[in-house]
Amino acid sequence: MNRDEKSAIVAELSDQFSRSTFSVVADYCGLTVSELEKIRKELRDCNSEIRIAKNTLLKRAVADTPNESLSDDFVGTTAIVMAYDDPVSPAKILAKFAEDHEKFELRSAVLEGERLTVDNIVALSKLPSKEVLLGQLLSVMNGVPTGLVQVLSGVPRTFVYGLQAIKDQKEAA
Repeated sequence: MNRDEKSAIVAELSDQFSRSTFSVVADYCGLTVSELEKIRKELRDCNSEIRIAKNTLLKRAVADTPNESLSDDFVGTTAIVMAYDDPVSPAKILAKFAEDHEKFELRSAVLEGERLTVDNIVALSKLPSKEVLLGQLLSVMNGVPTGLVQVLSGVPRTFVYGLQAIKDQKEAA
């Protein structure tokens, strides 16, 4: 690989690091190509990707990006997962894949500039997806007006019940 090819790879990786909101460093040593293709396809479905590159190129690419704290983890066989939208879906995929494959080991991550440990990645993977959270928020927001309408309609309703009881009492007498 000549210098021009290396600089092109560094520029591409740097662009991807600067666009990603969630980046994960993992060790993929011992995985087969079919296993890597499986996780690559799953990540592609949630607007994420996994990249494998030389550690020296990764260290150059991550410099001056919000993911710069990851450079200490670029040792050995390194795979980088970059998510561009929702960080929960890729975290779920990675945590499940790491649980199913002992050879795939998560090292660390960065979420919008904040460094995460492996435990934080697992905790993030247990959160509901963005769509579910939005649905829960909408149900809470919908519950407030509904409760207000029920409270406000309670006074006239009890007044009408009182009038009905008086009417029934007079008819009975």
